[in-house]
Amino acid sequence: MRKLLCAMALLAPLQAAIAASVNVDANTVLRLPAKTDALTLERISVAPGGALLIPSRVTLLRVQELDLQKNARIGVFPGEHPLRIEVIRGQFADGSVIAAQGAAGSFHRPASAGRNLTLRLQSVSVTNLLVDVRGGVGAPGYDGLDGANARPAGCLWGSSLAGGDGQSGGDGQTGGAGGQVRLEVPAKFTVEVVKVRLNGGAGGAPGKPGKAGASSGEKECWLYSASGGDAGREGQTGHEGAVGAEGHLDVVRF
Repeated sequence: MRKLLCAMALLAPLQAAIAASVNVDANTVLRLPAKTDALTLERISVAPGGALLIPSRVTLLRVQELDLQKNARIGVFPGEHPLRIEVIRGQFADGSVIAAQGAAGSFHRPASAGRNLTLRLQSVSVTNLLVDVRGGVGAPGYDGLDGANARPAGCLWGSSLAGGDGQSGGDGQTGGAGGQVRLEVPAKFTVEVVKVRLNGGAGGAPGKPGKAGASSGEKECWLYSASGGDAGREGQTGHEGAVGAEGHLDVVRF
């Protein structure tokens, strides 16, 4: 009896997860609660203009019935592991979007690639659907430091010093690669209703050049004027980063 109760206790959360449904109201955003990598839901409904966000830890989402209404979207957080979405029954209204772009780069981390995605659609009705797995924009280059200002000669000793040159800006970093998409659909499914964006992310902006150190004027001494220092030179603008590699689409019919 004790073993039976333990087994029932273990199965209860699983059964609750399978039977669960998620509803997103119009023009609102809801983050899907996830404590495991794999989720099975009875129903997901996203009202017009609403968005459901899938955490990065999720690698499998199986939905018995999916209803994406007009301009509704599913947003997927960037992640290193591929995500598989299986839809048994469902409908994708006009303006439906599944967005899984990479994150933009920063001074602390490079841009990430679009999420690798497998989308299996069984018995579904699609008006049009956009799948967006573009790479993130590359990190910008560092701005160059400004040169020090010039210094005039001293009245009794010390020659003048020219202004320092501005430092050149750093180069922007490469954009993230586009994601890999595997679209699994029935034999008679019209693939043209699904648009896929696979572009690599744009390269990072070039760093700005440092300003030239300013010249110094003549210094008035008691009997004469001491010469001033010349201005420095402005640094060079960095180079724009390279565009990330384009992703790939595979269509598999069953």
